[in-house]
Amino acid sequence: MTTTALTPAQATARFGEFTVIDVRTPGEYATGHLPGAHNIPLDRLDTAADTLRKAAQRTPLLVVCASGTRSTRGCAQLAAHGIDAATLEGGTTAWASAGHEVERPAGARATWPMDRQVRLAAGTLVLAGFVAGLVWTPAHWLSGAIGAGLVFSGVTNTCGMAAALAKMPHNRPPKNAVSFRETLLRLAP
Repeated sequence: MTTTALTPAQATARFGEFTVIDVRTPGEYATGHLPGAHNIPLDRLDTAADTLRKAAQRTPLLVVCASGTRSTRGCAQLAAHGIDAATLEGGTTAWASAGHEVERPAGARATWPMDRQVRLAAGTLVLAGFVAGLVWTPAHWLSGAIGAGLVFSGVTNTCGMAAALAKMPHNRPPKNAVSFRETLLRLAP
């Protein structure tokens, strides 16, 4: 299976050909997404594989996220299921920066991109471990543990902290959002 990386200009030229799959958290998706994009969070791609395979047989898939990192990982997951997909280089951020339309549901709350949430959480925990370690030396281990987790994340290209943060209330779908089940039904033939 192949994964193609498309620039925003390339994706725009062929936009009507694609079924767009946004792999960000529902909270991130609600803050703005490509027109017509369907929200299937990265951690639910395996569950949606059969539906996405059928959708890919009708039209090519364009997988997007905030920066292109998670969508590239999503394309690899889909490839493992025998599904071809393209990823958008630079993600929704590059799309919007290029002046292309982004749909923003009325009343959507602003949620930080996941990479920013991870940096804030990791930095806060490292700082807390350092400061607490000034009073109680073993607290420095918290900073070491977070550092080790960041190294593991870099080596494996996975992020346990992002997976945990994705479950937080601010990253869940708004009450008026289309459910995961409804999204799968919309993608089905």
